[in-house]
Amino acid sequence: MVTIDFLKQNNLILFEAISGSKSFGLATENSDTDIKGVFYLPKDLFYGLEYVPQVSNETNDIVYYEIGRFVELLLKNNPNILEILATPEDCILHKNPIMDTFRQEDFLSKLCKDTFGGYASTQIQKARGLNKKIVNPVEKERKGILDFCVILEDSNSIPAKDWLKEKSFLQENCGLVKMPNSKGLFALFYDEDKNYNGIYKNKDSNEVCLSSVPKNEKPEAYLFFNQDAYSAYCKGYQEYWDWVKKRNEDRYNTNQKHGKNYDSKNMMHTIRLLQSAVNIFKNNKIEIRVKNRDELLDIKAGNLDYDHLLILADKLTDELNVLANHSSLPDCPDKEKVEKNLIEIRKKLYG
Repeated sequence: MVTIDFLKQNNLILFEAISGSKSFGLATENSDTDIKGVFYLPKDLFYGLEYVPQVSNETNDIVYYEIGRFVELLLKNNPNILEILATPEDCILHKNPIMDTFRQEDFLSKLCKDTFGGYASTQIQKARGLNKKIVNPVEKERKGILDFCVILEDSNSIPAKDWLKEKSFLQENCGLVKMPNSKGLFALFYDEDKNYNGIYKNKDSNEVCLSSVPKNEKPEAYLFFNQDAYSAYCKGYQEYWDWVKKRNEDRYNTNQKHGKNYDSKNMMHTIRLLQSAVNIFKNNKIEIRVKNRDELLDIKAGNLDYDHLLILADKLTDELNVLANHSSLPDCPDKEKVEKNLIEIRKKLYG
């Protein structure tokens, strides 16, 4: 099994550097140390059946890319991988001279408009989604089918729970029969001795139960079950509590502290990414050490309004589109040239 220790013990690492906030010049006393790197596989593993494209630790803050995968992502103008080529010297921990053959000018292209801009757009969508989660927390106690049922009686609609309580009925003694040509509408019968199936089987049920009821029985009332609303609620409930389970508590508490109801660190990196893309098309090169540290840390601290940040992101996106349309960068990297270089590198490595 190829692990980080295996790569180091066998001197397979070609490049290793500190990445993330420390390489961007945005580190604070609480910042983690992220590591990115490039490796190559031993000859037998490379030519064998199980190619390993990347290796990482459990938290994914240390990631190494096999040189072929590294080149593949560079050709796609992947922002995270292009940024490796712009690593400041003071963040480089190890560099094999072979890595000098990878130059920014061989990879930067108009694809950056979509990769950087698209990634930023995705982050903004995530920020909006997170904004909804923060503003609209979901109660831990999960709602059930009865919360989405109403009883139709005498031209009125009554919450099913209230109706059952008023009648001193138990849901498990109810029997439902689906009404023809009507979505979610059921005739409701009640009898303690006829072993009806109840309105639902258990709290995790996704739909109501149907019962076999004699034709001459008279319904107590008619029940409407809003299954679409219930399904949407269940999906939202699951997504919310999955997010709670996985969220970074320090980051969440920071967001709660500044009270702006958005993931401020996420928005900081979104703005940084868009500014980096604009710089690519202005100067035909990528630079990752920021020159506006205070401004970006202000965003991280939650000192700017959410709507203001969305406006700023839109302006940067518009500027990026205009610059890209008039850029002298190629439409895409020269794949043949890059592939030729990769082949020469592998020949040297496996000499």
